[in-house]
Amino acid sequence: MVSLTRLYDVLVIGGGNAALCAAITAREAGASVLLIEWAPKAFRGGNTRHTRNLRAMHSEPTSVLTESYLEDEYWDDLKRVTGNNTNEELARITIRETEGSLPWLEERGVRFQPSLTGTLNLSRTNAFFLGGGKSLVNALFNHAERIGVEVLYDTEATDLIIDDGFVREVKIVNKGFPATVRAKAVVASSGGFQANIEWLKEYWGAPAENFLIRGTPYAKGRVLRSLLDQGVHQIGDPTQCHAIGIDARAPKFDGGIASRLDSVPFSVMLNQNGDRFYDEGEDVWPKRYAIWGRLIAQQPDQIGYSIVDSKAEKLFMPSVFPAYRADSIRELASLLGLDPDKVEKTISEYNAAVQPGVFDSSKLDGCTTTGITPPKTNWAQKIDTAPFLAYPLRPGITFTYLGVKVDDRARVLMANNEPTANLYASGEIMAGNILSKGYLAGFGMSIGTVFGRIAGREAARSVLN
Repeated sequence: MVSLTRLYDVLVIGGGNAALCAAITAREAGASVLLIEWAPKAFRGGNTRHTRNLRAMHSEPTSVLTESYLEDEYWDDLKRVTGNNTNEELARITIRETEGSLPWLEERGVRFQPSLTGTLNLSRTNAFFLGGGKSLVNALFNHAERIGVEVLYDTEATDLIIDDGFVREVKIVNKGFPATVRAKAVVASSGGFQANIEWLKEYWGAPAENFLIRGTPYAKGRVLRSLLDQGVHQIGDPTQCHAIGIDARAPKFDGGIASRLDSVPFSVMLNQNGDRFYDEGEDVWPKRYAIWGRLIAQQPDQIGYSIVDSKAEKLFMPSVFPAYRADSIRELASLLGLDPDKVEKTISEYNAAVQPGVFDSSKLDGCTTTGITPPKTNWAQKIDTAPFLAYPLRPGITFTYLGVKVDDRARVLMANNEPTANLYASGEIMAGNILSKGYLAGFGMSIGTVFGRIAGREAARSVLN
């Protein structure tokens, strides 16, 4: 039974994977643990509800992963997407610790499905949750409550009161009523600020009004703002985020994985002016899908259009919304509200630039263009076979990279780089230590699982010792 007058050993703020891993680890170490989740029970789990997989290092095939995925390759993949702008120590800790993450999760009720094939090409690197993220959330909450973690839903942490690097108390609003919680150690796992449009506008201006938020509407960044206002060390570029191109017809919040579009590598991407604006075939999709949200955000009216023909229609998972279809490029452009002359010209120039090659959707095939800017360096096929299809895309923000700086023990650091006495962080609120830009599929879950466990372990150790 939750008692707000009790002094808990560990308070965990958040209800997603990182928070649950922290709470479970702390409780299993012997600490009394209270977890507060802003969302009601039916919507618990933060962005984890919408996730599908976790990227994991492994030296040999497992029941759910093929071949091997070793530390050096994992590290090279991360360096490539971040432009080598990452904290190597924390990144390598994450990579190494993922090797034990799958069995740890399985022992606590999470189930994985057999390896996948198809456009994502992740059977070797990523383990997929059986039943998706909601199933993982349910399994971890069930385990947490079974071992004695106390949970408060409908409870927002509004302010952490820090005195000389020590969190004295946490102000909350529980079902509309203000209250205070005290704990010997606090783990902040409350996510970024992606659902706070006004905060996004501080960095993006008016275009942020056109952003769609793929995940939970409860990620307002209230805890993050409280910490930064009190001199916690800020990490990460506030304009960088995990942002992909999603169907422009998706809801403003909580559209989740179903709103994602995987058509880009096999398409021509046009902006509102009918121009191409980036190499659609730069790399395999799991290493490039997360750049497209920012690319589209930089286009007029923050919208783009993925155009394919009937040859490519079966190469990717369709949107939950039907594609726009037409028997000619001009007709398709009209359906989209674009200039038919300009779109027809752009597609004709692209088709003329496509070079002969052996098309292979499963790998970098070298089918390219020549003589146009930007080039398309893989999967270039002429768009010449009716019917022609198009999907409108807008920036879909998953989570922001602005966060708090932590050390290898998940301790939150103050501006002078001194660790706080009893404050730890895990998940999206500290992911900017490792993710400066770009993204690897499943890596957010890797960070949350690894640093959730570290934060829970260290928080419990600090109070029990």
